[in-house]
Amino acid sequence: MFPPRTGQQYHLVFGRYEATVTEQGAALRSLTLEGKDIIVPFDEDDIPNCCRGQLLIPFPNRIEDGEYEFEGTQYVLPIDEHERHNAIHGYGYRAYWTRLACTDNSVSLQWRAPALEGYPFDVIVTADYRLDEHGLSLTLSALNNGSTDAPWAAAMHPWLANGRYSTGDAIEQDNAECHLRVPADTHVVADDRLLPRGTEPVDGTIYDLRDNPTLEGRPFDDAWTDLHHDEDGNASAVFTRPDGMTITVSGGPTITSFQVCTGTGFPEAIRPQGVAVEPQTAYANAFRSGKDLIVIKPGDTSVTSIRISAEQR
Repeated sequence: MFPPRTGQQYHLVFGRYEATVTEQGAALRSLTLEGKDIIVPFDEDDIPNCCRGQLLIPFPNRIEDGEYEFEGTQYVLPIDEHERHNAIHGYGYRAYWTRLACTDNSVSLQWRAPALEGYPFDVIVTADYRLDEHGLSLTLSALNNGSTDAPWAAAMHPWLANGRYSTGDAIEQDNAECHLRVPADTHVVADDRLLPRGTEPVDGTIYDLRDNPTLEGRPFDDAWTDLHHDEDGNASAVFTRPDGMTITVSGGPTITSFQVCTGTGFPEAIRPQGVAVEPQTAYANAFRSGKDLIVIKPGDTSVTSIRISAEQR
């Protein structure tokens, strides 16, 4: 008897929260509060389309033409977003991860970057998921096990559920009734390949999400940066649904941006019922631009912390 296509399923429980993490990609397949979906789930044998719940490593988002230079050497990655001729979302979500430990409310999984010409760096990544009274925490640790510097960026890609179960274009109206607060002063301007071509202040634009507006008239697949971090070093985006559930996605000091995608125009068969709110250590094209790129020295570890919590009012 074979396991599900997404591998072993790690079901976590603590108080009002339940979560399922998959062996493939160390992905967050489901997260609920008192049985209500916090994220848009996917089935254990399904392809998690639109990168639902995925960890995007060693780079999130896009690299233009799949080409970059790092410390004087040129590298070429496979093109896997063919319509825009970009490399996208790294490699970690494609592989089965090794389980290190598992309890009723936690699981620790590990992945080692394979020996590839486009990313030959020996990076060993550990994803520690834990449920507690505050929700789900993820600690993502990247160890440079090699003898040279390694470029690194990371993101988590949860699609926050809007609390409804419409399909196709009807999802747009459901999302429009939701509120989203992103504590960011700057919007990243992108071209038709969704590659950054500059930044602009959010003041006076539809991209100003600091005061928790609704998403009506805001079809996004965009990044925000210059985040406001609190005294503990966390930046928090807050998504509020018509049913009274408030979902908070927080990232620690290494989180420099949020990507938000409403799925506008996505094919009906794959469009999730909600909004992707993605904490990122760097936005698109970081391997080429160097913007917010983390360089891990041999023997060093880069650590990123993310939390998802919810309250039902």
